[in-house]
Amino acid sequence: MEGAENEGNTYVIRPNYQHKFKPAVVKECIHDILRDQLSGVRYDPDEVPVLSRSLADCIKDKIKDVGFDRYKLVVQVVIGEQRGEGVKMSAKCFWDADTDSYAQDVFINDSLFCVAAAFGIYYY
Repeated sequence: MEGAENEGNTYVIRPNYQHKFKPAVVKECIHDILRDQLSGVRYDPDEVPVLSRSLADCIKDKIKDVGFDRYKLVVQVVIGEQRGEGVKMSAKCFWDADTDSYAQDVFINDSLFCVAAAFGIYYY
């Protein structure tokens, strides 16, 4: 068979640059969704569970559309009432620093605050 030596199976263990998780792009996606969907919204403790799930789904779908092939996406959204109190959040992950990353953004209005983070973990 001519050319058969070029038809062997290959296994990609690193994403090419075009498909690598890009925190700046993801942060912009998160920012746009939070601004569009939370501007003018008042804090309502009965609505927060549905709203946070809806925002997480929207963020995940928008990030998927960017085209980060072979990435597992994890999106976390926290919404709280704006009462002038401080909130601290942190996350720890054990991952491959060459391929995996995250992005986050914060939205604040007079009534609520929202912190959204998206984690991209590459499937080997």
